[in-house]
Amino acid sequence: MYRRDLITAEIQKLAQVLARIMGLKLEGKLKEAEQIFKETINSGFALPLEILEDEDALKFETWLNASDLPPEKLDSLSEFLYYELGLSNDRNKMIAPKLNFIYQSLADKHKIVHLVNMHRQNTIQQYL
Repeated sequence: MYRRDLITAEIQKLAQVLARIMGLKLEGKLKEAEQIFKETINSGFALPLEILEDEDALKFETWLNASDLPPEKLDSLSEFLYYELGLSNDRNKMIAPKLNFIYQSLADKHKIVHLVNMHRQNTIQQYL
């Protein structure tokens, strides 16, 4: 139970950070939003930026399998990455396959499928 409470608290903090990033983007403070995004990806998910930004999605898949993130945290990571779509075609092509790996991991490994992720999977197909 204690572990679950820690994960829930961490997810709430990540949701607040995501809301802040989205607010900064709406205000046109893109550099500040990008900096917070990068810091959170690195510190909140222990995802090295080199792996996230690498065109080889298999490196991300390898990291994802090795990271053994709990499903709640994987879902938060998918939120962070999903809201990065639409910034540029290059970014879309880089992020979309990685999102698919996350959704696949949630479905296959954790047996978690929900309508939002299913809709998002259909949406990101345009970027693949």
